[in-house]
Amino acid sequence: MSICKSKFLAPLFLGTLLLIGCQKPELKRPNILIIAVDDLRPELKSFGKDYISSPNIDQLAESGVSFQKHYVNAPSCGPSRYTLLTGLYGPSDNYALFKRAEKLAKGQDIKPSMPEWFRGNGYTTVSVGKVSHHPGGRGGDDWDDNNIIEMPGAWDKHLLPAGEWKHPRGVMHGLANGEIREVSAEMDVYQTKDGDDNIYPDGLITDEALKQIGELSSDNTKPFFLAVGLIKPHLPFGAPSQYFEQYKNMELPPIQHPEKPEGKSTWHGSGEFNQYNNWGKNGNTDAQFADDVRKHYAACVSYADAQVGKILAELKRTGADKNTIVILWGDHGYHLGEHAIWGKHSLFEESLHSPMIIHYPGMKTKNQKTNAIVETLDIFPTLCDLAGVETPKFVQGQSLRPIIEKPTSAGHYAYAYTKSNMLKTVKTNTHRMIQHEDGFIELYDEASETVNVADKYPDVVEELKGKLLERLGK
Repeated sequence: MSICKSKFLAPLFLGTLLLIGCQKPELKRPNILIIAVDDLRPELKSFGKDYISSPNIDQLAESGVSFQKHYVNAPSCGPSRYTLLTGLYGPSDNYALFKRAEKLAKGQDIKPSMPEWFRGNGYTTVSVGKVSHHPGGRGGDDWDDNNIIEMPGAWDKHLLPAGEWKHPRGVMHGLANGEIREVSAEMDVYQTKDGDDNIYPDGLITDEALKQIGELSSDNTKPFFLAVGLIKPHLPFGAPSQYFEQYKNMELPPIQHPEKPEGKSTWHGSGEFNQYNNWGKNGNTDAQFADDVRKHYAACVSYADAQVGKILAELKRTGADKNTIVILWGDHGYHLGEHAIWGKHSLFEESLHSPMIIHYPGMKTKNQKTNAIVETLDIFPTLCDLAGVETPKFVQGQSLRPIIEKPTSAGHYAYAYTKSNMLKTVKTNTHRMIQHEDGFIELYDEASETVNVADKYPDVVEELKGKLLERLGK
């Protein structure tokens, strides 16, 4: 017979047992799952586009809120992830987190990272894949030196299964069946091969993520903070042939504003893209090659989407989905011929606009889109707010919870800020302004960002220069 129902116990003893044994256990804080996808454009059905197949990401959007105007705070992998993981604007290079670690080692007063903050608040923190800049979070020649840690104190486990690719450096720029980038010019810029998902590195990353979800969800004493970083669609564009077949004969929509901007601008010569073997072709002059590149990029997105589907399915299988906040985040956008650029690193819209979706159990605003301007900077305080963890005073963003609860609201602010090296930009609902180191200004008043109208709107320029100075300093 249950102790709580026994009528043979003395009343005082019974009351004590009722108090101890019949109270509902206190629910643990919600788990957190961040899925970071590299170089992901908002070219998905859930973001108003219709030719790339991403059913799993779109299904997540149906269960949550998709941020249609999410902007990153840097147009490169390393510094964008620095902001995600610290809640701060940071340096503009890919080694920003390693430099932060060096300062920590010297005893400088460095604020805790986001995973470290949650770890200090009782979470088990695990990273799988490319979450910080280096997959696996280590330095050294092959990015596997356990004495050079990218984020000291952040993770209980920081994992990167290398498989045939031998080491994290090989995984980062790997193609099918263990091909490693040694000489860039000898590696094809795109590729498709027959085989299952594990012939490319993201298959191994996903398998490890599934394993970690199984282990973490079985611990009923501590919530988990799990970050999974998928590498595709990062260069080189390689995916199993099953994902490419759907695009092979597709007629793609035209590239918007494909011309190189006139005058001084943030345009660059697509150096990262052109370091690979492109068979002597140029996407700016060869329409067929441009379409081939875009189709292989699309295949990589569909491949990454399949990995997202596996991760979310395992979360549901374990039952952990009932108490897990999920964020899908693109670390920055990507040019596919717009402004005659193939790659990121610019301060145009295509580099800075990326998808973000937030879902949490019990939310009332499912399948909602918001056009409020938000930044990657806001993720740290948002997770604190949603998880019931104190928000540190040093973070520079704001919680997005009010926007999630009322997606039609205008949001906290009408500006999004980004910096790259010595250039800075501010985005509003009507303009983008880019300020160069020498003071030169680019101002655009249309979505295509093709004509510099700074001379026509001096009042707007002065207002936005003030905003940049206020937010990012000199």
